[in-house]
Amino acid sequence: MMPYGRLPKNWLRRLGIALVVPAALAGAIAMPNTSKVAIAQTEEAGRALRVLSDQQFYDARTGIVTAIGNVRMSYPARQIQATAAQAQYFSRERRIVLSGNVFVLQQGNSIRGETIVYLIDEGLFQAVPQQNRQVESIYIVPPSAEQRPTPAPATPNLRTPQRRPR
Repeated sequence: MMPYGRLPKNWLRRLGIALVVPAALAGAIAMPNTSKVAIAQTEEAGRALRVLSDQQFYDARTGIVTAIGNVRMSYPARQIQATAAQAQYFSRERRIVLSGNVFVLQQGNSIRGETIVYLIDEGLFQAVPQQNRQVESIYIVPPSAEQRPTPAPATPNLRTPQRRPR
């Protein structure tokens, strides 16, 4: 027989789980969502602009989203990825202004500058460098339909001895 006031270990484990699980669930539900992701929807569903940053602010009066610190932007509909110190999305004007060591990658092409403006409807980038610096762009140039790739030069046959001229 068990001494008075002692409970079996199995029963204590069950009691512990019964108390911990509801407390953990209540804590998870009560905790505010601290995700630092903003998603702005365009007219078509599935065409989201995703912005991750240290801080974000939205002004409902002007329709401007401002992201500050370690900004990472992804716009899959246009295959655009970007990093910057700060980004502003002007929803009414449909433009994005990235500033502070900006790097943009789109379909293998890249552009780097101090400030880059992207006009969404035009699909146009405008880049400005730091003072006394230049904007850097790298473009992948596909071969034209008329231009066929030139074949590699023939490899000399090294196994057969070649005759020396006399």
